[in-house]
Amino acid sequence: MKFTFYPEVQNIGLTGCYFLMHDLKNKADDEQFAQLKTEIITAILPELHEASIENNPILQGFRNLHATIGKTSKKYTSSPENLLRYLLEHKNLPHVNLVVDIYNLISVKNKLALGAHDTRSIEGDITLRLTTGTENFVPLGYTEVKSVSSGDYAYVDDANDILCWLEVRQVEKTKVTLDTTECFYIVQGNANTPSDYIKQTTYELIALTKEFCGGQEEFLYKPW
Repeated sequence: MKFTFYPEVQNIGLTGCYFLMHDLKNKADDEQFAQLKTEIITAILPELHEASIENNPILQGFRNLHATIGKTSKKYTSSPENLLRYLLEHKNLPHVNLVVDIYNLISVKNKLALGAHDTRSIEGDITLRLTTGTENFVPLGYTEVKSVSSGDYAYVDDANDILCWLEVRQVEKTKVTLDTTECFYIVQGNANTPSDYIKQTTYELIALTKEFCGGQEEFLYKPW
């Protein structure tokens, strides 16, 4: 599998690291991870409030990305901001499965947009590019195709299927399940996240995933 990062997307300030994790052993949950999750959330919550979300430079970087392509409405909220608002309201994070819970925890801790996609459902290679409006987009939780405007940035496979639209919505096609054994990982930042911060978050994600789900990384694109 190859990953192509178009200059037209890099030029608007998007940055990230992209890699595969082979030989994963996903689980519904893990007692030790649950304890670690509680510890990290407990450390985050005292400093988490509306102003800290609104004024965070990394989250503002995602809003700036959206503004660059004309997506200024609050309904276009980056995944880390959505997770932080969920955490602020519920004092916990949603539980999906271990692979997903791990990257969600690192996402709220470091405020980058993280995601994983089951490679069994990815057709051919992956391109991060601006959309033409002809792509197939079935968001997570939906069964019908949704329209996409031209000029958005998205991760698209060779079947012209969107895997992730902006860093706002993942898709049904590549959702991670308990049967998932290999994933394409996204660690996405913006103009306010230097490559060293992307690197730190990437290795933190890999280490935590290996600790609880095993696996072996294969880098497709690194910004450092």
